[in-house]
Order: sequence, then C-alpha cells, then structure tokens
Amino acid sequence: MMSCDTLVDARELAQSLLAEIRHATADGPGVTRESYGQGENTALRIIEERARELGLHHECDRAGNLWLSLPEENRDLPFLAIGSHADSVPQGGNFDGLAGIVAGMLILLGLRGRHEEAAPLKVLALRGEESAWYGKAYLGSLSLLGKLPAGTLARRHRDGTGVLSEAMSRCGADIEAIQRGEPLIDPAQMAAYLELHIEQGPVMVNRGWPVALVTGIRGNVRHNLIRCIGETGHSGAVPRWLRKDALLAVAELLSRMDEHWRVLLQMGMDMVMTTGICSTAAQSHAVSVIPGEVAFSFEVRSQDTQTLERFYTLMRDECQAIERDRNVRFEFDERLFTEPATMDAGWLNRLEAVAPAGVKLERIASGAGHDAAVFANAGVPSAMVFIRNENGSHNPFEAMDIDDFLMGVDLLTRAVTAKA
Repeated sequence: MMSCDTLVDARELAQSLLAEIRHATADGPGVTRESYGQGENTALRIIEERARELGLHHECDRAGNLWLSLPEENRDLPFLAIGSHADSVPQGGNFDGLAGIVAGMLILLGLRGRHEEAAPLKVLALRGEESAWYGKAYLGSLSLLGKLPAGTLARRHRDGTGVLSEAMSRCGADIEAIQRGEPLIDPAQMAAYLELHIEQGPVMVNRGWPVALVTGIRGNVRHNLIRCIGETGHSGAVPRWLRKDALLAVAELLSRMDEHWRVLLQMGMDMVMTTGICSTAAQSHAVSVIPGEVAFSFEVRSQDTQTLERFYTLMRDECQAIERDRNVRFEFDERLFTEPATMDAGWLNRLEAVAPAGVKLERIASGAGHDAAVFANAGVPSAMVFIRNENGSHNPFEAMDIDDFLMGVDLLTRAVTAKA
C-alpha cells in the first residue's frame, strides 16, 4: 500500500508527467499523438527520458513498443505487464491511454526495494491502439503477438499519403517478422496483462463511481468506407420513380438498421451501431443536384460475436433490398473484425478482495476497445480498472480527477502484491 509520503510523490510525478506530455503533443484544443508518428514518438521519448531519470530499465521491442522494468529484477518467472497505449485520436484528450502508462510507472516505482513481494512487473507503453490513423486498431499489441492481419501493413494513412509499413519501419519495427505473423514475445511468459484506463462514456460519472472493474470489452465489425452509387440528376427534371438518389438510399438503410437495433435491444442483446462518416461527393455539391454518390462508414459493436454477425448480415440484406428498390448499388471496402473479449474472473475477484474497507467496486462492460482485448484473446489473463472521466473521450475535454486516478493505482498495487 502507498504511504502518505509515497502518495504525495506519486501525485507530483503523475501530474508533472501528464502535463509535460500534454504540452509537448498539444494540437489546438486537444492533443495529437499519431500512431507510429510524431506525437506518439514524442510521448514515448518523454516517458523514456523520465524512466532514465528515475533509474528504470527501458527497451523497445520489435514492434516499437516501449517496456520499462526495475533494473534489479532478474527472476526468471512469468511477468505481469501493466500499461496502455501512447497514441491518441486527432485533437483528442490527454488521458486516453496515457493515464494507464503513467499508472504502471507509479506501481513499478512503488515496488522498488520490495519487488519480490509481487511477480516480476513490466510496464508496457503500446503503439497504435487507435484506429483513427490507419483504419485498424491494436497495431502495437497485434504485431507483438504475431496477430496483425495480412494486408494491414499496406493500409494507407488517413490523409491518403504513406502506408503503415513505412511508418512502422521509421519507428524501428521489424516489418518482415510482423508481415510473417511471427510472435515477437511468447504469451506464456506473461502471467497477466493489467490496464488502467479512463471510462470513455458517462456511466461512472452519473453513478458516482470513482473506480470500477471491467467485465468485458466489446468487439466490432466495421467498414471504413462504403459507397452508395446512384445517378446524379437535375433536382427539378427527374421524377421520383426515375430517381437513383444515393443519399435517400443511405438514409433509408440507416433508418432500417436503427429499427433493427431497437428490436435487438428489446430482445436483451448487447450492441451499439454507429455511422460516423457520411458525405456526398464534394465536386457535385449543389442545391439543385440529386446526389449520385454517398460515402459512409458503418460499425456495430457487441460483447457477443453472434450478435455482431447477426446484425452485419441484416445490414447486407437491407443493402440488397434497397439496391432493388432504388436502383442504386453499394460497394464495400475491407470488412474489419475485432473479437470481443472477457476479462479474467480470477483477477476480477482478486481486485475486489483487496479493495480498501468500505469501498465497493462495481462492474461495468467497456463499449470502447482496448489492448487488453488482444491479450485476453491470446490466452493471457487480463483485467482492467476504469477511472471515471468527465465529458466523454476522443475529445479535448477529458477530465480525470487525480484522486480517482491514485485510487486506481492503489487498487492495482494492492492486487499485484496480494498473495495469490
């Protein structure tokens, strides 16, 4: 457990490190830490420099992820990994991912001089968790485990210039090994993967929970780009029965899928649906033009793979029906699938057992994705602690209270030092 002096030191270290990285990666009102790009590199460099000042051992793996450990740790035993990701969405918040890395550093430093009270501990600062940059999430963790899907390295950057393999190579990644699907670490060496993360929704704030335990992580099926192709026409000259209006076709599709969503929720299924991108062709924008093409994205998330597949099949069936009804066609880019994950029951129980007297830990599912899902699905026992966070996430206004954060750090410290 943390003494009062240690708590003060932890508070100061956490606040200064979070502030330094925020300042160094500031972009407008938020922060931008591009996956395998400048902002992420800057964040990892600062973490490495601070680790060096604190006397911690640091090294990068062949996927470019950063590992920290105590230099005196020499036991040949399975280790606990604790950490999160260093990247962010464009102009995002400062705590998404970064808070978990800083938490790991505090826990590691708290074990200095008494490291044999716990299993060997390593802090893992992962790259490329956010899908915003190359359209695929978990780049660092999937590469580490030899599970990056074929073709991912050829994915283009969000701005259309450069591909992922080039960016990863610039960051020192072993592209050939990753392309072969070669595991860069033996998962059997990992006793567990633990992650502290802000909640990215409003549940904990509204229920007054400073800390909560994550039961599972939703997977998803998504298309980054679907094109609905109809026919451009004069708004005054084409009657309804001869129109091939791509915008009305997409609007009808989303309306139908929203109704399917409502019905499945009534049946007790867990899922959410989102279309975050929807636009007509800019070159033909005009009040008097019938839209001949619409580009949009589609995503469904659930803790249940069967629900994901059921909803996806409904979406494709509705597309076929609308194609017939409205004389349009839908073209799909690569279907991306991320498997749902369940957190380890043993670690959940362990975290509950070590909670301070009078603290009741609630359990909550994560709607957002996290690297913990990758490790859990690779057979590594995994657990997550959520910290409440005002104003949502993936925006500049994340607001994690330092006292809540330190409560989460203390809980994980108790868990890693508890007798198994």
